[in-house]
Amino acid sequence: MGVKGKIYGINGPVISIKGNLGYKMNEMVCVGGRRLVGEVIGLSREETTIQVYEETSGLRPGETVEGMGNAISVTLAPGILKNIFDGIERPLEVIAARNGAFIPTGAQADALDKERLWQTHITVQSGDFVTEGSVIAEVPETKSIVHKVLLAPGMSGEVVRTREDGEYTIEQELVVIRTKEGEERSLSMTQKWPIRIPRPVAKRFPADRPLVTGQRILDTLFPIAKGGTAALPGGFGTGKTMTQHQLAKWCDADIIIYIGCGERGNEMTNVLEEFGELVDPKSGNLLMDRTALIANTSNMPVAAREASIYTGITLAEYYRDMGYHVAIMADSTSRWAEALRELSGRLEEMPAEEGFPAYLASRLSAFYERAGYVQNLNGTEGSVTIIGAVSPQGGDFSEPVTQNTKRFARCFLALDKALAYARHYPAINWLTSYSEYMGDLAAWYGEHVGSSFVYCRNQILNILTTENRLNEIVKLIGSDVLPDDQKLVLEIARVIRLGFLQQNAFHAEDTFVPMEKQLKMMEVILYLYDRCKALIDLSMPMALLRESDVFEKIISIKYDVANQELDRFEEYHTMIDAFYQHLIATEG
Repeated sequence: MGVKGKIYGINGPVISIKGNLGYKMNEMVCVGGRRLVGEVIGLSREETTIQVYEETSGLRPGETVEGMGNAISVTLAPGILKNIFDGIERPLEVIAARNGAFIPTGAQADALDKERLWQTHITVQSGDFVTEGSVIAEVPETKSIVHKVLLAPGMSGEVVRTREDGEYTIEQELVVIRTKEGEERSLSMTQKWPIRIPRPVAKRFPADRPLVTGQRILDTLFPIAKGGTAALPGGFGTGKTMTQHQLAKWCDADIIIYIGCGERGNEMTNVLEEFGELVDPKSGNLLMDRTALIANTSNMPVAAREASIYTGITLAEYYRDMGYHVAIMADSTSRWAEALRELSGRLEEMPAEEGFPAYLASRLSAFYERAGYVQNLNGTEGSVTIIGAVSPQGGDFSEPVTQNTKRFARCFLALDKALAYARHYPAINWLTSYSEYMGDLAAWYGEHVGSSFVYCRNQILNILTTENRLNEIVKLIGSDVLPDDQKLVLEIARVIRLGFLQQNAFHAEDTFVPMEKQLKMMEVILYLYDRCKALIDLSMPMALLRESDVFEKIISIKYDVANQELDRFEEYHTMIDAFYQHLIATEG
């Protein structure tokens, strides 16, 4: 039994116990007769402070608080994928089956099914020496993912005996090892890990390969590195959640951890329904076969919202240790920061900018720093990529959460309300977004896509930047006064915006675009620009160039050329040459 104390004061999700009874910092506790889950967050000689992850209404001073002796942790074993948890890894489907649609306070359920039998293949034998991270068994967790049972960090020893291959529960003994101290340790599929402590790795690698998403504006203009971090800020209705859904479906990660942190219940319902029906384009199985959902909606207790981020990243690190590439969709870190602000107010801490606690920046950095492309303890390579949505109030990017996130996320994908209202999706503003990974990834693009990729990307961005500058002039004095070469820039920029940056998630050929096709599209657009510029240099009026439908045909390439028909791009080069020769002959 753990340390027991009596509730002295209650302030929302924060309770206090008089005196220091021997609890440890970050220790998990059970509060009151309903045994609500809580965590020790403050210790002094006079008082112990605890945050409770559930609704505290009905609690009274004098009720018992019992320490569990260890930090708030998650259970790691087969059964995580295809599941939906709350912020402290309680399975919502199990709780709903027992209690109905509304979760009662104090509802208890094992994080993972302890009765289910898993077909297990033991990968070690007597006499083998195993160290931390060694794979001792393999379990086909879903049709898409093989779960590798790992030796926990800090453990090593000689295998004394093993079970035969067969069906076992997650708590049954599989392997027995003898440690160097001579002690025999029984190993099952189950591990426990504190959510606030990063799992150890052998080595971290630089960001030198992209997370391929099939979304042109991301892969080409603002790439995210595999094992990198990206912020996705935007006001209400700009498409943050939909963009994350698209990334979850198409990015080349093996496993998706989707954290709904403080989002509306109907949004999480949409995620559940869509992910449950979507077919994974890579394997042909359901997308949920490689997805775990953590749902902590806006009407759930704020303390659990604060913990949900750490629960999600710990699950991601666990699968990374198996050698998988994991992508985390955190939607949204603003709601998580609001939970921090509320708890900080309850604790009567000194507020900083806009009422957020002074440690907001350090908490954000601690979260984003857990991303990375690493060598695991067992020698395999894996990665955790974090894509965090930010919901600044009123779309104001100068507020503290957005500004502090920019300090730690190396890719900033600013969603624009004007683009969203104009039905331009993804509504990522190419003038205010940036990616610091481009220089690191240039060598990969040159080797795997094409030597001209980075040059074409820079030319495309240059045209878009020039268009923005020219639009300022157009607003003042109109487009008629511009010289023809500048009118051409505006026309090519329109082709880029409509034909390249805008993408239709409901079109079979446009929802995902391979890197090779993205390069071919850029080459055709820039070839059109070069040929038209040559005509303008020969004093050809822009009005004459606009009479042709060549610009519209280039815009429709994204629909007309299938992803497997890349040889058809030669037809467009030939068409542009014919257009050029026709005008030369006409004017001649």
